[in-house]
Amino acid sequence: MQAIRYIIMLLFSLGLYSTACAQGLVIRNYNVKDGLANATVYAAVQDPEGFIWFATPTGVSKFDGKRFRNYTKKDGLTDNDVVKLAADSRGRVWFFTNNGKPSFYSRHTLHNEENDTSLRFNSRSHYMQYAFEDKARAVWFLNTAGRIIQYNGRQIVYDKLGAKQADVLWLLSKDSIFRPLQRYFNLPSVKDSNNVNQKIFLTAPYPLKDPDFGERIRKYPILLAGNVAYSYTSGEVIPFLKGSEWGINEDISSICTDRNNLWVGTQRALYYIRDFFKGERKVNKLLSNHYITGILNDRDGNIWITTYGDGVYHIPFKHFYFGYLDNTNGLYSHSVFSVFKDRRNGLLYIGENAGMLNIMNGNGNISRLSLDSTVGRNSVFGIMALPKGEEVVIGTDNGIYQYAPGMRQPRLVMNMRSIKDMDITPSGRLRVVTRNKLLTGIDAKNITDLAGLETLVSSVSCINDSAYYLGTGAGLYYSSGHQPPVPVQRDPRLGQSIKDLQWINGYLWVGTSDQGIFVLKDNEIVRHFKTSDNLVSDICQQLYYDGKDRLYVATNRGVSVIDAKERVLIRNITSNDGLMSDDIRGLCHYGDTLFVATSNGLCYFSRDHIPVDTVPPTVYLNAIRYADSSFPPRPHFSHLYQRKGALEVEFGAIAYDLPELVEYQYNFSGDTTSGWVTTKSNIVPYPRLLPGDYTLLFRARKYKSDWSAPVSMRISILPRWYQEWWARAILVVLGILAILLILRYIVGRIKGGEKRKTEYNRRIAELEAKALTNQMNPHFIFNSLNSVQHLILEKEEKQALNFLADFATLMRQMLNNSRKSYISLEEEVAFLARYLELEKIRFANSFVYKFELSDELKEYTVYIPPMIIQPILENAVKHGLAPKNGSGHLLVRLEMHGDLLYCAVDDDGIGWEHANNIKSGKLAKHESTALSVIRERLQIIKSFNGSVGKLEIIDKFKSGFGNKEGTLVEILIPIVKML
Repeated sequence: MQAIRYIIMLLFSLGLYSTACAQGLVIRNYNVKDGLANATVYAAVQDPEGFIWFATPTGVSKFDGKRFRNYTKKDGLTDNDVVKLAADSRGRVWFFTNNGKPSFYSRHTLHNEENDTSLRFNSRSHYMQYAFEDKARAVWFLNTAGRIIQYNGRQIVYDKLGAKQADVLWLLSKDSIFRPLQRYFNLPSVKDSNNVNQKIFLTAPYPLKDPDFGERIRKYPILLAGNVAYSYTSGEVIPFLKGSEWGINEDISSICTDRNNLWVGTQRALYYIRDFFKGERKVNKLLSNHYITGILNDRDGNIWITTYGDGVYHIPFKHFYFGYLDNTNGLYSHSVFSVFKDRRNGLLYIGENAGMLNIMNGNGNISRLSLDSTVGRNSVFGIMALPKGEEVVIGTDNGIYQYAPGMRQPRLVMNMRSIKDMDITPSGRLRVVTRNKLLTGIDAKNITDLAGLETLVSSVSCINDSAYYLGTGAGLYYSSGHQPPVPVQRDPRLGQSIKDLQWINGYLWVGTSDQGIFVLKDNEIVRHFKTSDNLVSDICQQLYYDGKDRLYVATNRGVSVIDAKERVLIRNITSNDGLMSDDIRGLCHYGDTLFVATSNGLCYFSRDHIPVDTVPPTVYLNAIRYADSSFPPRPHFSHLYQRKGALEVEFGAIAYDLPELVEYQYNFSGDTTSGWVTTKSNIVPYPRLLPGDYTLLFRARKYKSDWSAPVSMRISILPRWYQEWWARAILVVLGILAILLILRYIVGRIKGGEKRKTEYNRRIAELEAKALTNQMNPHFIFNSLNSVQHLILEKEEKQALNFLADFATLMRQMLNNSRKSYISLEEEVAFLARYLELEKIRFANSFVYKFELSDELKEYTVYIPPMIIQPILENAVKHGLAPKNGSGHLLVRLEMHGDLLYCAVDDDGIGWEHANNIKSGKLAKHESTALSVIRERLQIIKSFNGSVGKLEIIDKFKSGFGNKEGTLVEILIPIVKML
């Protein structure tokens, strides 16, 4: 059943043809290959969370219904050989080992003396046998030396009640103080020598079906002494089960009460007494040749049986409400094709393959009859009651048989091949269809050839003694009885393969091969049931009507129950609900009991009282994994961020019935109303979780239950220092600074390059200016030497010597100035005065000169380029004043005009125009070389200084200065001004 190993256990001895039979039980076995720590299991206990724990020689196993989690010494056990378990009210599971050192499991951690100092004590080579709990929830132990040990959560106290030895009966007698943490006790004797007032009965003073006595047995401890089970109180010890009286001849090793049932384990078998507390006397023997070490009835009503060497057996709660029959407890085989319960005599007819018919009476005795199967496959596909007497008609693949109770063998009444279906008219007439024939009457005297339909007939349904419907591989046919069948073609949906038909109160129900069920009224489809309407399957195998209001649909995936009157689906029943198989071949009912024939046996149960476990499962957090590390479960997980660290949260649900159908939902938004993700996986992966606080919700549901309450888990991924806001702010600032520094560096490099280029150009300009200055020097020197020559020729040696002395001084000053870009105005004026003095000597004092400086120039130290004014003066003397008849005047006026020096050289010579006209060998408008050099120097100074100089020559006569003659030269010279 769904890939789970189920065993149908034999309750009584099997026979070939006649057997005493009772209800079977579906039992599942868990062993080492399923994850159990060992096939030998000493004990089982359920903790307050709902987990089942198993004690084995190689550790303990914790089970949630689907997964085993095993713990050994390396996980914290004091020893791998765990012989007993106990669960206290604080949620702790105690492990009893042969080394006597206690340990327990609590809050996802195994506690022992190494990690919990409260468990440190000297066991004195004795181990714990029994555990009790007092009203203060302190745990008390009795060891093999008869010493009482207390654990109060802070320490273990040896001989807490003194050094006197005690036994388990003494602790049991103090029932107002101590509550035992186990259900039953195996003792050599039930007599308590310290409790002389206690009554010990030899027989039960009350009947077992007495409600008070049954409640006492369920409530108080049970003592097992040899073959007898006693109900114990401090005042009375009453036997309620003597094994020898029930056919149990071995000593009883374990016992369990389950509602009204009793389970008894021995070293040879497991015994089950159904309705023991209602006075039932029938014993069912299960698990023959199994050493039963313990029996546990969990909170959900499931039964767990631990064995020595055969693992653990589990009987789900719901299977106590189902009866099972197959080849292990009375039937010929497990493949059942039909079932019929005869209300007239209570006989149950079970049809199987190979022509086998099983008949079970009201006492559970089964007789097996063999029908003819020599002609091949001869499955019993249908059994129906004839209206007269107690006869039934039995349909097989190759014949129709008639049987009445008491007959030794069914009587063959119709020998035909390939019989497909049969039905009985309201008056009791039998109709049988084969692949291509219709036979009417129990003797088949009336035969209708259906070969003309050109399709295979699969089913028949009688409306009355004449009219009927046929289901075929090509659709639905109808006949009024007076004419051959004709197709019902009003709806194309009916032209398909039909498996079964059922006429109910004027409606025809049509079960198809793969399109679900159609409901017809007057040959019109009025309802269509399919899987989208929650029908369990669209493949219909048989329709069964209970005669009142329910239609049962047998499919390959279970049974669908439909209200035939209201035409609504009521519910589905599958193997998940307790059926032996989902492949349903046939059904019938008797009273409240529904019998279901399946490919895996016969299942019967109360159709209106099917147990449905609607309680949501318990959800728990199992493990946390982050960045290749595992962490114990905790409601708040906090961890430092790991780059590329994946987070996995593993959770689970405790579900012992159908654990494979458990569904999970998780929600990472923390919103309980939306955002749920449904999955079958119990692991939530988050590959890359950024730093922050998160809330993870998860919940589960099992088969037909609601969702459990969500379990919340908080997750905090702590940022690294470089992920903190201040670190990011610093990084942003540093990044901005780095960008600014880079930009500054780039701009600096650009400006530096431009500056170097400008400096280079300025230097070149200065050198060019100096070169131009030096160009004027030879001209001046040449003219001065001509003057010296003239003086010598005129025999004026003394004056020539004075001239040469002044000339030498002037030359030295000129050479010094020529190496400078700027000189002070004071130095320039001194230089020009000395020059004019030499020119006066040269031209026989034919002119006088004068310098006029504005007051503003006296407040600053003004620097100007050298040798700018001198060529102007030279031209004024040589070309303007020298040719003049008479004495001339030369005025040099200096003023400040903003950042420029205004210099006006005013002479009253012959004038600029006249001077140019009398120059021999020159063009009329030619300017002297010196003036061209001055203009070029002013242009160069502009290129590196930015100041704009100016040179203008004005002929005063022609420019409107009245009748004045002479030349006015105006020049604006860039200067550097300093205080």
